[in-house]
Amino acid sequence: MADVMLMKDIEATASRLGLDLSSMDLDSIHLPPSDDCGIPSDDEDVYEEDNPEFDSGFGNIIVVDNVPVVPMEKFEKLETVIRKIYSQVGDIKENGLWMPLSSDSTKTLGYCFIEFNTPQEAELAKKETQGYKLDRSHIFSVTMFDEFDKFMKLPDQWAPPESKPYAPGENLQNWLTDAKARDQFVIRAGSDTEVLWNDARHLKPDPVYKRSGAQVWGGATAFDRLMRYAHPQVKLIDLSPGEKYLVTYSSHEPSNPRDVNRVVVNIFNVRTGKVMRDFKGIADDFTVGGAGGVTGVSWPVFKWSGGTDDKYFARMGKNVLSVYETETFSLVDKKSLKVENIMDFSWSPTDPIIALYVPEMGGGNQPARVSLIQIPGKEELRQKNLFSVSDCKMYWQSNGDYLAVNVDRYTKTKKSTYTGFELFHIKERDIPIEVLELENKNDKIIAFAWEPKGHRFAIIHGDNPKPDVSIYSMRTAQNTGRVSKLTTLKGKQANALYWSPTGRFIVLAGLKGLNGQLEFYNVDELETMATAEHFMATDVEWDPTGRYVATSVTSVHEMENGFNIWSFNGKHLYRVLKDHFFQFLWRPRPPSFLSAEKEEEIAKNLKKYSKKYEAEDQDVSALLSEQERERRRKLKEEWDKWVSEWKGLHEEEKLQRQNLRDGEASDEEEEYEAKDIQVEEVINVTEEVEAEHAQE
Repeated sequence: MADVMLMKDIEATASRLGLDLSSMDLDSIHLPPSDDCGIPSDDEDVYEEDNPEFDSGFGNIIVVDNVPVVPMEKFEKLETVIRKIYSQVGDIKENGLWMPLSSDSTKTLGYCFIEFNTPQEAELAKKETQGYKLDRSHIFSVTMFDEFDKFMKLPDQWAPPESKPYAPGENLQNWLTDAKARDQFVIRAGSDTEVLWNDARHLKPDPVYKRSGAQVWGGATAFDRLMRYAHPQVKLIDLSPGEKYLVTYSSHEPSNPRDVNRVVVNIFNVRTGKVMRDFKGIADDFTVGGAGGVTGVSWPVFKWSGGTDDKYFARMGKNVLSVYETETFSLVDKKSLKVENIMDFSWSPTDPIIALYVPEMGGGNQPARVSLIQIPGKEELRQKNLFSVSDCKMYWQSNGDYLAVNVDRYTKTKKSTYTGFELFHIKERDIPIEVLELENKNDKIIAFAWEPKGHRFAIIHGDNPKPDVSIYSMRTAQNTGRVSKLTTLKGKQANALYWSPTGRFIVLAGLKGLNGQLEFYNVDELETMATAEHFMATDVEWDPTGRYVATSVTSVHEMENGFNIWSFNGKHLYRVLKDHFFQFLWRPRPPSFLSAEKEEEIAKNLKKYSKKYEAEDQDVSALLSEQERERRRKLKEEWDKWVSEWKGLHEEEKLQRQNLRDGEASDEEEEYEAKDIQVEEVINVTEEVEAEHAQE
């Protein structure tokens, strides 16, 4: 419903804009016809009649065909049977079951309509009773009423669809050709979503696009909507690593409070918008696995295999691991992998290998274990038994070369725990495992992070607020496969680690409770490049190239909302404040088509390639210097003008000052002689009466 503006609001707005309403003939103003005033909406196609999601509003009604044709004396019995069948699926509305009769009202017609309280119950009824065998001669055929209505609208005569001229789509990767080699980022603040260039040379963001509301859209500059994915009441989304598939989630509360929430998970093809597979059930079916939860459901429900081919995805169930392949979206080998008491699993980032964790069972008689499973053969590549385990976390290196398993173990007394790491060399023969123990086994592990595409990792360990940070390498000086410690940084105000996507540099961050302490560290040289602070910072994001770092304060805090941009070595470039700031994300860059050898060659000849950009940087620096000089010149002009005005005022008041000084004309203090003057002043008078006079 459109907002209505009162006359007093109009008058206030006119006053603010400096408009005189008395001089305006409001009756002469004619708006364009139609509700939208002739301005089409981007979402107009959402409301088209042929859109099944918004068609007739009868989504809670099903049509059941192949029902027995019976005379009136058997009508009540048949009605009771059908009601009993469908009441097990959902709540049928009062007078919600209708079986049409013949024109002479002597028999049924072989079909019926059933109205449920919610569309979700109707969809479930269709799924559960499609093909239901009432008897040998009557097998139910169930259709949603909305679909039936759509079929009835089909013309009797087929006509070929109208061909539309081909319109080439926008090149979605055109932004990568930016002449300034800039990256884009998207921010969400209030109800607005903005896409901006990171124009670090000019020390400010350069706007690209802005719009309000929620949409699925993309592009280089126009950001038109690419595709709609029809999933009513969707609450969560997740993209596969290769961006080929979109997973959507919705939860629907039942009309009967004694029933449980129904969950719908759809997997769409991103390019076509087609639903490739749906999963429906109760919320309890989707509570195992996932990093976060909403309304009792773990999210994401599915974990995808590594790489960009999106060939497999998997989810945990009770004592099973279900792995699906995307060629047919069915289970690999048509059955789930039985793993009793499975607690967690994760995919290699590059290969179809699953690492799964199973805790101890039988009171410790059966040890915990970490297993590596090859897909699709489901062959166990390596297994490691673990004893006295309290907790276990798994961390893959981005190339899939290493797997670190952080194991918390109970002491013999079971009163405390200590920490160690099992380090798997995935790409080596027989997958050897190294054991790493900290110097102080009782240190708490606060954070762990692998160097992307590298062989080093960092650990924050100890007690807050100043734990230690240790950096290790999976190689020794002789480049052999043996873990070694490079350094330990003592007493750092840090609780999170952020490696550059190109390796070498790392940010040690003290977020939230540690008030945004930042340390930019060069791991190659083992030295601190800079320390800084972004007060109350909640998030840190490296850009895809490893040139810049964004730190942000989101709306979990009421103050200082916005973001800062830093260079890789910790130089602060610019700051943007935004009220109700929710999110900052860099636009991902697709994988490079260059070979590792070509990238290495470019790195060796970087000076040759960088001459062009250095010259541009000098030009920008000169421009900024000129702009700075212009800014200072204007400030000086304003200052001189202010001083001149006050001098004029001072001259105008000269006579007044002369009168106040008893005729002295000079304003110079040095020409006056200070004199001390004694002034006698009666402060108080007290009258006393002597006692002897009082007695008389």
